[in-house]
Order: sequence, then structure tokens, then C-alpha cells
Amino acid sequence: MASTQHPTDSADDVFELYDLRVEVVAPDGAKLYCGAKVGDYFELKGEMLHLPPDQGFSIYSLAALLPLLASKQRRLHPNDWMSTDAEVACPDPNCPSRFRIVRTGLRRFSHADTTAVKLPSTEQQQ
Repeated sequence: MASTQHPTDSADDVFELYDLRVEVVAPDGAKLYCGAKVGDYFELKGEMLHLPPDQGFSIYSLAALLPLLASKQRRLHPNDWMSTDAEVACPDPNCPSRFRIVRTGLRRFSHADTTAVKLPSTEQQQ
């Protein structure tokens, strides 16, 4: 969940993740076999996946995308291929669709609000 700063939280408790929009793209006139239509999308805000009303998304397509989304949410080294490559092929080898992953905003979170595991103290890290 997105967080407001708690009085007991320190500034180093905060981390940021990008919100993502994943949209179906394909060549004009292409026949898609994954059940998607060009323009279908979902949004990822923090850990929450949001679909527009009355729109589904193939679990097989989602399974192909899930391993990449956590990396796309994070700041990356500029030379990392994940910082430049934004399209993922449909897992059906006969389907010409791709899924374009676009960063849409930056969201702040508090470590204390996202896990019960405490951050190590500064003394423990040294």
C-alpha cells in the first residue's frame, strides 16, 4: 500500500516503485490468438493489478509477464537491458501480439507498511 510517513518511520524506511501500464500491441490487421484485443491493458500500482471493467486478461499471457514486472517497477542501471526493452512477446508462438510495458508514475512506500520484517539497525549492518 502507498504510505504516508508515520512519526516512527525514518526517512530511510521509504522506497519507490514505478506504476506500470501493460498494453496489448500488434501489427495492423493481425489475428490474435491469446484472447486479447489491441489496446487491452492492465495497470500495476505497487503490488496491486488493476483491470478496466469488463476486460479480462489471459492467465498464460500474465504468466509470461509476471517475472518481468517487479524489475520494471524498480530503478535500473541505464545499461541494463530491462531499462530499454519494453515489449514482451505473447507466449503463444502463433500469436503476433506483444505486451508493451510503460512506466506511468512513481509511488512511495514505507518498508514498515509493506512487511512485518524489521529493517536491520545501522549498527547491525556494520
